[in-house]
Amino acid sequence: MLLKDIDVCVTGGAGFIGSSMTDALLELGCGVTVIDDLSASDMTRLAKAKWHETFRFVKGDVRKPDDLDRALPGCKAVVHLAANPEVRGTATEVHLEQNVLATHTLLEGMRRNDVPFILFASTSTVYGEADQVPTPEDYGPCNPISFYGASKLACEAMISSYCHLYGLRAVSMRLANVVGPRSGHGVLFDFVRKLRTDPSRLEVLGDGTQTKSYIHIDDCVGGFVLAAQRTEAAYDVFNMGSDDRVPVKRIAELVIEEMGVDFKDARIEYTGGVDGGRGWAGDVKIMQLGCDKLQKLGWKPEHGSEESLRMTLRGILGKEA
Repeated sequence: MLLKDIDVCVTGGAGFIGSSMTDALLELGCGVTVIDDLSASDMTRLAKAKWHETFRFVKGDVRKPDDLDRALPGCKAVVHLAANPEVRGTATEVHLEQNVLATHTLLEGMRRNDVPFILFASTSTVYGEADQVPTPEDYGPCNPISFYGASKLACEAMISSYCHLYGLRAVSMRLANVVGPRSGHGVLFDFVRKLRTDPSRLEVLGDGTQTKSYIHIDDCVGGFVLAAQRTEAAYDVFNMGSDDRVPVKRIAELVIEEMGVDFKDARIEYTGGVDGGRGWAGDVKIMQLGCDKLQKLGWKPEHGSEESLRMTLRGILGKEA
């Protein structure tokens, strides 16, 4: 699907990734309709987009067919980013309702309004505790260890079935941890908040050896657009992440450095975590995605994990990136 000069609906478009996708699509000449209930965001991230003549905002809930019928008519593609993003221990029914059932309602809305293509934001957590790192798309079986990962895998399966039963086309993007200046939660924000509260100590969940890949939002948006434009399958899956990974201990050190706190004054305290040093039950301790499939299409991240984290951190702290 060529994401250029067509009308696109972005669900959750007032959020971190959604607003960045919206800006990119507008620059490609697309008409963009954002649907967002603003329960976890506001219009701040859409400050640039809302003045664009081909931008339209629908305050609505993707779980409500009537709201979708206000947003979807005339669209040729959906970028589906609306979801409950909390990986830690959220109740099963929350992920079922906000991720799985919401996606089902959206797919039915697409059928009703003749929208032929969906680009879906999935997650690295669908793989669970993979014993192959970097983990490729054909790794299996996928055994998620969190409700979040399970719900995203269920969404992928449902989208695939709609493609084969009803002639839709789709791409699922399995993402590493996405960071960038518009983000409002995650490990960096958690560490900055803690150090601002008490500069003498920084509590780190787990044992500090959890090691994961981070991708900058600019690289993420570029990968979304390229995958949609270059895939030929009815349903396809791509990993997207950086070519390296960073331990949480190093992230704690980065935050201390960038905040100008003396290492002698800031004591890093590890909680020890659960089940072998995880930060919480369901936390995938080691994560890095194999992205050869997307890179063969011409995509390559410009920023590594540590660089992406530092750029984001400097944005949080109001420094020049």
